[in-house]
Amino acid sequence: MSIRLSLAITSGGFAVPENGKIAVFNPRAEHDLSVLPQDRVLVVQPMRPDHDAFATQGYDCVAALEPDTEIAAAVVFLPRAKALARHLVAQAVAVSSGPVLIDGAKTDGIDSIYKAARKLTEPSASISKAHGKIFWIEADGQVLADWRAEDFTTVDGYTTAPGVFSADGIDPASRLLIESLPAKLSRNLADLGAGWGYLSADLLQRDDVIENLHLVEADHSALACAKRNVTDPRAQFHWADARQWKPPHLLDGIIMNPPFHTGRSAEPSLGQAFIATAARALTSSGSLWMVANRHLPYETTLSELFVQVSEIAGDNRFKVLHAYRPKRLRR
Repeated sequence: MSIRLSLAITSGGFAVPENGKIAVFNPRAEHDLSVLPQDRVLVVQPMRPDHDAFATQGYDCVAALEPDTEIAAAVVFLPRAKALARHLVAQAVAVSSGPVLIDGAKTDGIDSIYKAARKLTEPSASISKAHGKIFWIEADGQVLADWRAEDFTTVDGYTTAPGVFSADGIDPASRLLIESLPAKLSRNLADLGAGWGYLSADLLQRDDVIENLHLVEADHSALACAKRNVTDPRAQFHWADARQWKPPHLLDGIIMNPPFHTGRSAEPSLGQAFIATAARALTSSGSLWMVANRHLPYETTLSELFVQVSEIAGDNRFKVLHAYRPKRLRR
């Protein structure tokens, strides 16, 4: 996955500084960073699974870059979200005293970023390979100041951030789930894949039966938003991969609007893994409420792991499913 990075450094003319930290923004677990000196690499990755993948390899990792961090060079792997992509590039240029490599697939907007960068800087020639491009720039931090986004923004009365899921407003599937839930749920709950906290905020405002609500979210940026949106003391926040998360004690109920994409590829296995976590985390009489796109085949997995499964609401786009009593043999 890092062939363009290797080409830029080994034969493309990019010179890695001999001293100083090299910040690598947004690398995915499948990216190979071995062409860089590992002892000087600082991985900046807010997604917990990717963050942990590099930490396991021995890299120095942070969820977000501290403002006063001194960087000699940077590498930015473009995310899909345009606003976040520009923000990361501008941030890298602002903190780096040296060159900034920018790598991305065509489907992630690398061509538009390169075109826009040419209007403001003097980038290197681009190297095209494997349906993408890589190039580098070296500029004053103020040159791309207009690309910087606010860390937080307010939409529909909630705090969101560039690049997080449903950053532009309340997700319609999550709204349908909230509207379909019973007025009162249970004492001990979890919100798997809590995002910026819409589901949890609504539940805690209306349900005084709840004693504890665990918000589990892999995106550190989204979780930071959730902490602003959910200020109820009954909320507990976990920066964790929901597929691996274990509650401190078995729960009475779980709500979730699980992701089903990795990049541009649909992967129902993500939602299926969330369902498996729910089955493990619930008491023998616990309930799972989830919303999903109509076409996703989650009923099979639910029936394998729960005694009772039913659709309690839906439309032509989404369905709300209720699963009751996890099967003990599958725990």
